[in-house]
Amino acid sequence: MPKVGMPDIRKPQLVNATMAVIERVGLHAASISLISKEAGVSTGIINHYFGGKHGLLEETMREILRRLSMSVTTSLSQIPRNDHQARINAIIMSNFDGYQAENKVAKTWLAFWSYAMHDAQLGRLQRVNEKRLLSHLKIELKGLLPHSQAELVAHGIASLIDGIWLRGTLNPKGIDANNARMIINDYLEKQLAFYSKL
Repeated sequence: MPKVGMPDIRKPQLVNATMAVIERVGLHAASISLISKEAGVSTGIINHYFGGKHGLLEETMREILRRLSMSVTTSLSQIPRNDHQARINAIIMSNFDGYQAENKVAKTWLAFWSYAMHDAQLGRLQRVNEKRLLSHLKIELKGLLPHSQAELVAHGIASLIDGIWLRGTLNPKGIDANNARMIINDYLEKQLAFYSKL
């Protein structure tokens, strides 16, 4: 977490510099020196406010997660509460469109995932993100399915989001948001049809 007193203009500057350097050289080679040079600040500022590279990576991921959460919340606020399928689509598209699909953001996500397995604080951020996604999906799915099935289908959709996103990120052509939506909707429609027959 950045220390209190960090100028607001500096945070986005350093977050963007961190992502740009990770995109260019990867996380392991993304040194404080390279990041500070990219941001046009001294290494001392990063060390003072973030305690080094780890703290800056944590703040970068917090910003990406904040932007994702804001995108989902904004999209959902524009859709009637009883239009569950449209709201599920909004959740899906928030994970594949715009900021989240930018190359530098996607590469930072990949770096974060690899680090989160071995770092308690980053692992906690990943768990918060996962719980938030599942919570949004379950709320909407409970309007379409019984509770136990909603839980299962929410995990299925979350797995598809993660898997499609990962494959798209590793693809030189990038993430195809419309294809992702079609694949996940195909799964959802089959689940709804299956459970309606029970």
